[in-house]
Amino acid sequence: MDRIRIRGGKPLEGEIRISGAKNAALPLMVACLLTDEPLKLLNIPHLADITQLASLLAQLGVEINMSGETGHEAEAGRVLTLTARQIASTTAPYEIVRKMRASFLVSGPLLARCGRAEVSLPGGCAIGDRPVDLHLKALEALGARVTLNDGYVIAEAPYGLKGARIDFPMASVGATENALMAASLAQGETLISNAACEPEIGDLGRCLIAMGARIEGLGTPTIRVSGQDKLRGATHRVLPDRIEAGTYALAPVIAGGRIKLMGAQMSTIASLAPILRALDVDLSEEEDGVTVSGNGDKRGEVDVTTEPYPGFPTDLQAQLMALLCTVQGTSQITETIFENRFMHVPELGRMGARISVNGQVATIEGVKSLTGAPVMATDLRASVSLVLAGLAAEGETIVHRIYHLDRGFERIEEKLGKCGADIVRLKD
Repeated sequence: MDRIRIRGGKPLEGEIRISGAKNAALPLMVACLLTDEPLKLLNIPHLADITQLASLLAQLGVEINMSGETGHEAEAGRVLTLTARQIASTTAPYEIVRKMRASFLVSGPLLARCGRAEVSLPGGCAIGDRPVDLHLKALEALGARVTLNDGYVIAEAPYGLKGARIDFPMASVGATENALMAASLAQGETLISNAACEPEIGDLGRCLIAMGARIEGLGTPTIRVSGQDKLRGATHRVLPDRIEAGTYALAPVIAGGRIKLMGAQMSTIASLAPILRALDVDLSEEEDGVTVSGNGDKRGEVDVTTEPYPGFPTDLQAQLMALLCTVQGTSQITETIFENRFMHVPELGRMGARISVNGQVATIEGVKSLTGAPVMATDLRASVSLVLAGLAAEGETIVHRIYHLDRGFERIEEKLGKCGADIVRLKD
């Protein structure tokens, strides 16, 4: 199993091109099921989750063609053309869905186009936990009959879906995406209330509009969809990954130095920027990116609560905690989105971090320096927080179980290595 080794203490200098957003690319790929014409997606990142979802779509009958972009440097992303001329199967098996929750998004498009979807519950998921139930309530509101059998959700609408009002009791990104896609082929108008407002949903909506969907209210909690009989093919560029941008924005702060985030905009890191400025970090926006300069004098106190967009994202919580471990002062992070999202705390503690957790609140007392150690990645965001900590630590840090990292960060050792980090991937 691969590992990453970091020898800390190297200031960073250079440019990092921000990849296409994984959390936008995955639902965009699924949208190909809504039409029998080709959907061409540009700026697709090189990630394990992309490969995994492509495998599922191929099982459903989607023709897939992948190539590199022309006229761009090699790391600028890939072009993925997906053509679902005929749906060969309406079943998404446990063997694939258990590996990636985003696979559950095929349920809405399959149901809308074929009148039936049989999709495994995601691995490690019970109805009501990270609420898959909101997906099902949305499909039922659109007229589907939903049953559970041997760990599979079976949704049926043999006479098609009907436009309806969908009232989410809480904002859910995945459920909003599923409802948006299903409603695009439903008969009549659908009103989605308390919709999630993340930029990735807007990106999906813009692609669906290019495919012929009629959608109003993107970026607001109320979305109206006028269902169409048929959608067409389209070409769409995936927006830059705001979580990757935020992560790399923290790198020159924790390690020292200066990095230009190519392709990022200040809006990409809007919730992080005021925190960095409060720590006297220099931020400047140019036409082709955002430059972040660490000043080396890391002092201050931060109090952050994770919230749905446009609040501070839970997907940057672990990375910010790694930085705050090195900031002189006492800071707090309150996690309100997911339970058990402080699993990186014990691993940071192995590196000398001083963190105490009381329920959903983590209190961080900054230390003068971290110390390299062998650490274990527990999830995607936790794994990259350990890489960031390793950049600042004295000595050598080995991050194990980096298959988590490969799900969401494209060639991280190459991107940081080009900026002067002493980081390599070790193969067993």
